[in-house]
Amino acid sequence: MSNQPETKHKSGFVNIIGNPNVGKSTFLNAVVGENLAITTPKAQTTRHRILGIVNGNDYQIVFSDTPGIIKPAYEMQEAMMDFVKQSFEDADILLYMVEAGEKDLKNEEFFAKIRQAEVPVLLLINKVDNTNQEALEQMIKYWQNKIPNAEIFPISALHGFGIDQVMNRILELLPFSPPYFAKDQLTDKTERFIVNEKIREKILKHYKKEIPYAVEVETEEFKEENNKIRIRAIIYVERDSQKGIIIGHKGAGLKRIGTEARKDLEKFFGKQIYLELYVKVNKDWRKKADQLRRFGYKE
Repeated sequence: MSNQPETKHKSGFVNIIGNPNVGKSTFLNAVVGENLAITTPKAQTTRHRILGIVNGNDYQIVFSDTPGIIKPAYEMQEAMMDFVKQSFEDADILLYMVEAGEKDLKNEEFFAKIRQAEVPVLLLINKVDNTNQEALEQMIKYWQNKIPNAEIFPISALHGFGIDQVMNRILELLPFSPPYFAKDQLTDKTERFIVNEKIREKILKHYKKEIPYAVEVETEEFKEENNKIRIRAIIYVERDSQKGIIIGHKGAGLKRIGTEARKDLEKFFGKQIYLELYVKVNKDWRKKADQLRRFGYKE
C-alpha cells in the first residue's frame, strides 16, 4: 500500500496570537491582500476570531486573527480569551507575534501553551523597522532562550518586510489536505460582520477613554440593489451619556462616523453604499451573557 498522500493539495489553520497591539491584524490584512480586520492603535481593537483565507492552485491557508492576550476583567473579555483558547486547539501552525522590544505575554497561561505546543511555532518579531541590527540580534537570542521550540522571523507587517519568508515556511509546513472552504472565499465572516467592524473602527479612531469599549454595532438591514447596497446599523452604548457623546453636537459625531465608514465600505464591496446609523442604549451589555450571545461572543 502506498504512503503517498491522496491529494497533493495542502490546507491548514495558521493561528496568530500575541499581546494587544503587536500587529496581528495588520499581518492578516497583508497576507490576505484586503483590509479584512480593522486596525487602530488602541488595545482590544480585535474582539472576535476572524478567519482570512489565502488560496493558491494547490494550497489553502486559513489564517486566524485573534484578540490580543490579556487578563480578563469582565465577561466580554473572558469570551475574547475563549477565542484565543480555541485557536490553540485547532492550529496546524501557530504564529506567535511579538513587537520589537517586547518581553513577555500579559497572560502566563498562554505562554505555557506556546512552549508546550505540539504543532510548529513561528515566532514573528514585528516592527523591526523601528530597531537596529544589534538590538534585533539581542531580541532573537532572548526569544531563542525563552521559546526554544520556535522558529524566529523578523518582519514588518506594515511595510511587508519578511512576509514572503514567513509564507514560504508556512507552505512547507502545511499538511496535505483538501481545502476547508470554497476557493473563492475570503473569510468566514458575513457581510454584516464586516459592516459592523468598519463602523466600530471609526469609533475607536475618534473617541477616547471608555467610549470605544462600551460600543457594539449591529447591522439590521443589508440590502443589495444592482450596484448599490442599503445598510441600516445600530450603534449600542451602555449609558445615555455615551449616546450623547457618540452623536455629538447637532449630530456631527455620528455624521463623521457614517461618512468615513461609508467610504471604506464602498472600497471593500465595490458598490455605492447608502448607510443609515442610529445610536441606542443597551445597559451594561458587556456583562450580560444573553447580550454577549446576541453579539456573537458566546455560543
